[in-house]
This record gives sequence, C-alpha cells and structure tokens, in this order.
Amino acid sequence: MSRLVKNLNSDYLANARALAGRNERGKRVVRAYVEGYDDIAFWRGVLSEFENDKLRFEVGVPSRDDLAKGKKVLLSMVEGCGQEMILCMDSDFDYLFDNSNAQSRTVNGNRYIFQTYVYAIENYFCYPPSLRPACVRATKNDTFLFDFEHFMKAYSQKVYKLFLWYVYSAYSGKVNMFPLSDFRNTVRLNYLVMDNNGADTLQWLERNCTRKLKHLEEKFHRYKEAVENFETRLKERGVRPDNVFLYMHGHTLFDHVVSVIMQTVCEVLKAMSIDNIRSSSREGITLENELSHYKNTLRQPADELTSSVEYRHSDLFSKLHSDLQQYVQSLK
Repeated sequence: MSRLVKNLNSDYLANARALAGRNERGKRVVRAYVEGYDDIAFWRGVLSEFENDKLRFEVGVPSRDDLAKGKKVLLSMVEGCGQEMILCMDSDFDYLFDNSNAQSRTVNGNRYIFQTYVYAIENYFCYPPSLRPACVRATKNDTFLFDFEHFMKAYSQKVYKLFLWYVYSAYSGKVNMFPLSDFRNTVRLNYLVMDNNGADTLQWLERNCTRKLKHLEEKFHRYKEAVENFETRLKERGVRPDNVFLYMHGHTLFDHVVSVIMQTVCEVLKAMSIDNIRSSSREGITLENELSHYKNTLRQPADELTSSVEYRHSDLFSKLHSDLQQYVQSLK
C-alpha cells in the first residue's frame, strides 16, 4: 500500500481538524475518497446537499505516491475510515451479491462506505427519464421524436436472460464462462433505427441475445438450473426484466447503448432545427448569423448526460441518500 494512504485514517484527520479548527471556524471537514477523477463531480453533487455551516465534505481521490486509483485502492483504506473519512464507490455487483463474499460483506456492512447501489455512476447518468431532457439540452429542440423510457424497458427485457448468465458467471467465479467482453459484444447497439421507436433495432438485438443464450445453455447446460435459482436471489435485490439498465456494467450501458441512441436522436433534432432556420424568411448574413448562433449553442449528448439529475428520483438513489442522512445525523 502507498505510504501516504497507509498513514491516512479517520483519527488522523480528526486530530488534524482539531489543530486547524480556527481556519475552518469550527466547521467539521470530512474527507470523502472516490475511485477516480470522473467520480468527483458526481459525489460532490450528492454530498453537497448535506453540507451546512458546521459540516463540509472534501471530495477527492486517494493520495498515493504511485497515483493508483480505483475501488481496490479504496477497499485497502477500509480500516482507516470513520467519522472523519468516508469512502464513496460504485457498487459493481457487491450490492447484488449481498454478503456472499468478503468484499460484498465489507461494502454492504461498513457504515462509512457509501455505494451507488446501481452498478456505477454511469447507470445513474443513463437513468431513462434523464435521456430526453439531455437531448433537449444538447440540441435546443424539444420536439418529441423518441420514447426513451419505453425503449430502455424493452432493451432490458431483451438482454435480461443474458444478464442473469453474466452475473452468475461473476458470482460463481466462473468468469470465463461468460466474460464481460462477450456480454458487451452481445448487448451493445451498433445502430438505431428510430422508426416505430426502435423496433427493428430491438429485433436485431433479440436475435443476437437469443443466439448467445442458446450457445450458453448448450455449452454450460449443467449450470442452467443454478442460473434459474440465482434469478430468485437477484429478484430479492430488486432486479427485474425491465430494469437491467440499473445493474448492468455501467460503461457498456453508457458507451455502447445509451450514447448510440442519444447520438442518433440528437442528429435528427439538430437537422430539424437547421432546416427550420434555413426555411425561414431570413437571408444572407442574417441567416448565416442565426445558423452560427444555433450551432454554437449545441452540446455533446454524452456531456449533457453527466449533468443529469433525474436519477435523484430513483429508488436506489433514495437508498443512498438515506444512508448518508443517517451518517450525518450520527456525527458527534
């Protein structure tokens, strides 16, 4: 372990706070360590709600001389966490695995570890009610062209059976049975046909999933019953056929599913707005200025997703919020 991290713990920070109390005017400063730089903004937004004139959070990545980051680094700091130092991390599969292994017991059982409950922060960014507002912000066009929420539920239903095999593969330690790369290549979307709210794309996806599922059930037929039994455990943790997007690998969802449909819809919305401008009565420099002004307001859909807040209305975020609320109330 890095020398810097090894010497860092809640007691050390409490003593440092006492020495620096005058500078903070009596305010408690809690260190919140996250997995990486991309996580800082998300957790800053979550924790800021609990700040007041007596409490402030300082969010950052662990200070290590080797600059290592990630969940494993945070888990190596568990013994040092406490009231003055908390750890904020993605759940990955630890929430779904309940207390079935040492890591999941640590993540689920330590009151100073705060987890997303969804697989990762990317799953919150891809929360279906967030998608249309993000498109509007990116394109400045509020025309309703595509029902994202309906599509994402249908998408989840198509990949659900494969998701069970993928999670069971990780849970049982048989990761080579259905590794992430195979899952990603099967459930990713290479394109979106918007007609009929993506029906053709969903049919294409279903064919891919059916073919892969048949392969798994034939090659690993001795595990088929175990997977079916495992499904019951996952249902107890909240997994349903229509909400796989909450629990599947976050970057696969963000990069290879949601970004694909967002980019496609946004391109159509942008084209509509440009056509409306071009068909107006404006001409010459005035027209070009209007087009230039519109184009300057455009944003990348992926950037708009990361600024979404609709996920705060989800049940799993409410669970995270409740954990933090209990922690803040327990501070002495």
